[in-house]
Amino acid sequence: MTAMVFLNALGIANPLGVGKAQVTQALLTGSQAGMERRRDLIPETEITVGAVSRNLPEIPDILIQHASRNNRLMSLALDEIDHDIRAAIDRYGASRVAVVMGTSTSGVGDAEPAIAHKMATGAFPDGYRFAQQDMADLAAYVAARFGLTGPALTISTACTSSAKTLGMARRFIRTGVCDAAIVGGADTLCKLTLNGFHALEALSGGICNPFSANRDGINIGEGASVFVLTRDEAAIRLAGVGESSDAYHLSAPQPAGLGAEAAMRAALKDAGRAPSDLGYINLHGTATRLNDAAESAAVSRVFGQELPVSSTKPMTGHMLGAAGANEIAFLWLALHADGKLPPHVWDGELDRDIPVLNFDGQRAATRAMLSNSFAFGGNNISVLLEAA
Repeated sequence: MTAMVFLNALGIANPLGVGKAQVTQALLTGSQAGMERRRDLIPETEITVGAVSRNLPEIPDILIQHASRNNRLMSLALDEIDHDIRAAIDRYGASRVAVVMGTSTSGVGDAEPAIAHKMATGAFPDGYRFAQQDMADLAAYVAARFGLTGPALTISTACTSSAKTLGMARRFIRTGVCDAAIVGGADTLCKLTLNGFHALEALSGGICNPFSANRDGINIGEGASVFVLTRDEAAIRLAGVGESSDAYHLSAPQPAGLGAEAAMRAALKDAGRAPSDLGYINLHGTATRLNDAAESAAVSRVFGQELPVSSTKPMTGHMLGAAGANEIAFLWLALHADGKLPPHVWDGELDRDIPVLNFDGQRAATRAMLSNSFAFGGNNISVLLEAA
């Protein structure tokens, strides 16, 4: 029998708040307090972003080579479960605890002023370190913080990055590479990303409006979420992971949602579940015309149109590489809240040109939930959690 793997602890920080209690309260009441209007990210343009406004912990001098806002945001999430992580290390040993992180920005935001300085003066400023923007640095920082000597890697597959850490870490545990894993991800606001999406004309004029007839694009957000993954039985089990790659287009999803459908069916098969066993789906739900059309078509084919669903991105923005781990965390929090569901915050204007899903669910009928994450290039993953 394949070993079961459990999510033993959760640390989280995003525009909804810091820590499980604060995030749960804001999530389940549909708070948009973390959505801010900003003029400092795109020249001569005001946009809405999901921001973490709390002061972030400083990186200690002994780890100064890892100093970046991205790692500081991850520190905020790590602080919440520092005791749980150290207990796992004490039990299994520093070489038997893996680190699998996901990010798409790393410390690029910290490098931006350094690059501007070099363009103006011909040299980088004192204190600039390339490691700040190295995609691998998030896992390197976490491993260094806890003195870990086992596998440490960062996955960077755009918007599926941190969701894929759970599948990778589960394989590590099942094949004996490690006994426990620190998994999750972090992404922080940076001008490079926001100007890129602005150039694609993908940003919303206000707060995003997933699946509405009036949807006009995404908001970008930031956040960090981290779990301890082990074989030790806990309240929430990582029951199924389904991955696919449709490779249809560089930035657009396959119009019929075939890759999304394949990922969801694979997660169900992996968990040994039928579509009727699910109580809720956290949709990828970016509020772009193409993504919402493709995802609603895929969900409708697999689950019908009665299963409660919602997109949480109007409360957080799209946290890019950190979105997957944060939204899987939302399932974890909902399951701990007796299945009370995150609301679908929107204008209620149905788009009759796409399958209409059930955005009105209040509580899951069963204790199994799915989270979808889809990325540029057709990289798709669905993760299924169950109450153990």
